[in-house]
Amino acid sequence: MAPTPAPRRFLGRLPLPERTFVVNALRTETVGGVLLLLAAILALIWANTPLSDSYDAVRDFHIGPAALGLDLSVQHWAADGLLAIFFFVAGIELKRELVAGELRDPKAAALPVIAAICGMAVPALVYVLVNTVGGGSMDGWAVPTATDIAFALAVLAVIGTSLPSALRAFLLTLAVVDDLFAILIIAIFFTSELNFAALGGAVIGLGVFWLLLRKGVRGWYIYVPLALVIWGLMYNSGVHATIAGVAMGLMLRCTRHEGEAHSPGEHIEHLVRPLSAGLAVPLFALFSAGVSLSGAAIGGVFTRPETLGVVLGLVVGKALGIFGGTWLAARFTKAELNEELAWPDVFAVATLAGIGFTVSLLIGELAFAQNPALTDEIKASVLIGSLIAAVLATVLLKLRVRVYRALCEEEERDEDQDGIPDVYEQDKPEYHLRMAEIYEKKAAEHRRLAEATGASQDDGGRPA
Repeated sequence: MAPTPAPRRFLGRLPLPERTFVVNALRTETVGGVLLLLAAILALIWANTPLSDSYDAVRDFHIGPAALGLDLSVQHWAADGLLAIFFFVAGIELKRELVAGELRDPKAAALPVIAAICGMAVPALVYVLVNTVGGGSMDGWAVPTATDIAFALAVLAVIGTSLPSALRAFLLTLAVVDDLFAILIIAIFFTSELNFAALGGAVIGLGVFWLLLRKGVRGWYIYVPLALVIWGLMYNSGVHATIAGVAMGLMLRCTRHEGEAHSPGEHIEHLVRPLSAGLAVPLFALFSAGVSLSGAAIGGVFTRPETLGVVLGLVVGKALGIFGGTWLAARFTKAELNEELAWPDVFAVATLAGIGFTVSLLIGELAFAQNPALTDEIKASVLIGSLIAAVLATVLLKLRVRVYRALCEEEERDEDQDGIPDVYEQDKPEYHLRMAEIYEKKAAEHRRLAEATGASQDDGGRPA
């Protein structure tokens, strides 16, 4: 009789290389998320004080070569230019996940992919339902579909909660798939009239970029100018310029050849991620998050169908979509949840994914570009929805903080101090031999101390 196959473990311990990558990647994202949070706060203060006129003047100031079709406002440069760097990193992340990460195995990838798709579809359905009932515009259906991983990690940093690596990897994978579908939404639904000459030039540029990579040509002085040309052509083609960043990120090799410590994609991501998380995204937030938050404006968020749809999509749609998709996928694939975690943990992470800041703001600008007043209201609804999701996630995560702390301590314990967490060495004889030697030394030291203490007591008890 053939043995029954062991059930797949959902949210089980990550392999050590994957855990190392996740920890390093999320550390940078956390720092970037804190900067993003500070930039958003600064933008709100700047736009809601007597200095608001100067905020508008700086945001709307135009700069750039008009002859090349690039005489853009500062806000426009941040949204189309700086966010191309963010999407370049997203492209590398997606490529790495597909060839070396959680998405390389279709069976293992099925669950987070289904969760991410449900986590985008349900918020869109919530928005459509609210606006069908309220008679609002359907143009903003895509606004509540995105998750901002950096902002979510900033919330974790601020509240002092460290998630176990499996939950953090699940959140990162959700965000990567989220980014993929956000890219497709932007490319398909927010492409204006096409300039085929410029689009053809961008495609040729991407072909040259790919060929240089395959030939092993090195040198930032070659790739950076070429990337700028590709970006400019893509912008003028009518396709959103950030797509150029994604395309170039996907072309990088993210598998390691023999003798390589890091693949070219990993190396470049390591160099560019701090620029994306520390500069590009915070500057985008600075010039996009500055909206009026007067009492009337906040009240309008909960009464206008477009804005209410965004808030409910982020807060309710994301949580129900990701949790429901995860539970159904686990049920039908017979994947068992890691016994150290519980389904409320998945729901807490699903709620945290309702923080949809960067890409939601970008899609809001694209969806209502012809209505600046409604654009600002949509931005306010993104901010408020993200804030509500952050508060709810904080409460849910704090209820389990002791469990998370114990799991994190167990994951990070390295008693033999060899740089590898002990949980990854339980099946290695040499690890147990090292630990035996360490305990023998400790035992010998305690015996020596016991003898010294006993001798001291004997001396103290003798009469002078």
